[in-house]
Amino acid sequence: MMNTNDTPKTLLDAVKFFSDYENCRRFMVKARWADGVVRCPACNSGHVAYLSNPRVWKCYGKHEHAKFSLKVGTIFEDSPIPLEKWLPTVWFLANCKNGISSYELSRALGVTQKTAWFMLHRVRLAMRSGAFGKMLGEVKVDETFIGGKARNMHEDKREEQIKGRGAVGKAAVLGFLRRGGEVRAQVVPNRRKHTLETMVRNHVAPNAVVYTDALPSYGDLDNEYIHQVVDHAVEYVKGRVHTNGLENFWSLLKRGIKGTYVSVEPFHLARYLDEETFRYNNRDAEIGDAGRFALVLADIIGKRLTYNELTGKAALEKQRRMLN
Repeated sequence: MMNTNDTPKTLLDAVKFFSDYENCRRFMVKARWADGVVRCPACNSGHVAYLSNPRVWKCYGKHEHAKFSLKVGTIFEDSPIPLEKWLPTVWFLANCKNGISSYELSRALGVTQKTAWFMLHRVRLAMRSGAFGKMLGEVKVDETFIGGKARNMHEDKREEQIKGRGAVGKAAVLGFLRRGGEVRAQVVPNRRKHTLETMVRNHVAPNAVVYTDALPSYGDLDNEYIHQVVDHAVEYVKGRVHTNGLENFWSLLKRGIKGTYVSVEPFHLARYLDEETFRYNNRDAEIGDAGRFALVLADIIGKRLTYNELTGKAALEKQRRMLN
C-alpha cells in the first residue's frame, strides 16, 4: 500500500488535488510502482519513455501494444473517463458511509447515470477481498434477506411474489463476524442445512467457537465446532452468545441499500456486499479517509470488469456459443 502521507486528507483536498492531471499521474505511478519506476504491463520492462502529449508510455521491448497508459492492467482499463474523475470516484465510494448513488455521482462528475453506474461497479470490484483464510476464535454466524418490502409493492406484484412467508422472493445473505475482527457476507441460494453448513465449513476453521440463532439448519455444526445457540424467541443475548454484531452490519447494509441505492438487483447484490464489508472492516478512525482510499487503490491492479460482464451479456453469449 502506498504511503498515505502523499494522499489528500479530506474530500475537498482530494477534489482539488485530482483536478490536475499531473497530480493524478504522479499519484498513480506511486500507487502502481512503489519504487517509482514505470514498467510495461506486457513485459515488465523498465525501458520505457513517457510521451506527454498523448499521456502514454512507450515500451522499447519487441511486442504488440508497445504503448500503454496508467489505466492498462487496472479496473480503469479501456475507459474514456479521465483519471481526474476516476480518482475522486474511488474516494467517494471508499468513504461515504451509506455509499453514493449513480445519479448523485453523475451530477457531481458531469457524466451520464449509466457511466456513473458502471464506474461504481468497477470500484466495487477493487473493494472485493482476495482469498480468505478460515476464521479462528469466536465467530458469529447469521443470515438475512434483502429485497423490497411487501407494502411498497404494487398489489399485482405482491400477490405474485409474496406467498407464505415474507422472505419469499428476496435474496438470502449469510454473514460471518469474528469477535473483534472482520466481517464477511455472501449471497446464498437458500437457508437449507446443506447450504449453510457448507458455507460455514468454507469460512470457519474446525473447532472454532460458533454462535448462531436457533435456526434448525445450523443443527449439525456441533460435530465440528463448539456451537452455541441463542434462541431469539426467548432472548437476544446469553452471556457471550449473541449475533448482535452481525445485526448491526445488516442494519448498515440495508440502510445503504434502502436510503442510497433504493433497489438492488439480486444479480448485482454481491458487489454491494463487497462495498459494505470493505467499509465495515476498515471503519477505524486510525485508518481515516486517506487510508481507505489508498487501500482501494492498492487493489485496482489486475482486475477487469467489462460492461457485458456487468450486465450478464458475456455469460449469455458464452452460453449461446456452447449451444451452437
